[in-house]
Amino acid sequence: MATDLNANGKLRETLPDLTARIVATYKGCGSINHLGHSPLPSYRDVVEILGDLREIIFPGYGRRQNLHMGNVAYHVGDLIDSLYDRLCQQLARAFQHDCKAREPLADAEARAEVFASQFLERIPDLREMATGDVKAAYEGDPAASSQDEIVFCYPGLSAITVYRLAHELYNLGIPLIPRMMTEYAHGKTGIDIHPGATIGREFFIDHGTGVVVGQTTEIGDRVKIYQGVTLGALSFPRDESTGDIVRGRKRHPTIEDDVVIYANATILGGDTVIGRKAVIGSSAWVTRSVAPGTTVTIETPNLRYREGVPGDLRPDDAYPQRLNYQI
Repeated sequence: MATDLNANGKLRETLPDLTARIVATYKGCGSINHLGHSPLPSYRDVVEILGDLREIIFPGYGRRQNLHMGNVAYHVGDLIDSLYDRLCQQLARAFQHDCKAREPLADAEARAEVFASQFLERIPDLREMATGDVKAAYEGDPAASSQDEIVFCYPGLSAITVYRLAHELYNLGIPLIPRMMTEYAHGKTGIDIHPGATIGREFFIDHGTGVVVGQTTEIGDRVKIYQGVTLGALSFPRDESTGDIVRGRKRHPTIEDDVVIYANATILGGDTVIGRKAVIGSSAWVTRSVAPGTTVTIETPNLRYREGVPGDLRPDDAYPQRLNYQI
């Protein structure tokens, strides 16, 4: 205990010097500071907004479960009223940050009110999309015992729902907040869907962990993908004069209707089109277009079998090579 007390006392003695050295780095490493600017959107508030939006998309499955047709209108009305105010505040912060506070706050707040209204007007359509996503999960997974189980438990549905909400804001040109939403879902589910991707109806991600859907990906209706699938960019073109990455081009594949992509498949490139009703097998690496109705699989790997357990092996056992069982 004495040693701990001595160490604590030493730290207190050196605290002013340590503080000065840390603050000095704020000048040399300024690109990762946010000092002297207007407030950023609040991550905590954005997550709370997502929670309330989910309450509206899936009423009765969240914090308030004793809902019925006699009281649900009051519940939703209160949520919408509160959401509007909080959305306006966060959107105004996003606009102010995006223009480095050059836009008067009153103008940012006026724009925020317009876009918050437009976003909330989309909720009935988003409810319809969510219904299709739940249907796709139930029809696509024989392990699902009910649609309640899907809404409560499936990480794929959670990630898709957050994506659909964020995508609406992305299409409205809202800076920063759509990405905050999808990265929150990414951290919760292990599923990374960029809000700029375009995804059709009845989309199902089974299991989900490790799925990546890039910004310019286009996905049709009734597409089903499994864990570990990457829909990514083949390469990043660079500006010859500056060496900077060229942004704004289509870098990610197009997946047409009714395609199935099995676990750990990788599909890359903005010119790559997977035709309707194609099937991409597990662990396939695809960098060119696939015709409709085609099944793509890798060759079956050569497997080696042996009898017994490692402890039974003797040095003179006749095997083509020793196997290393360390992991």
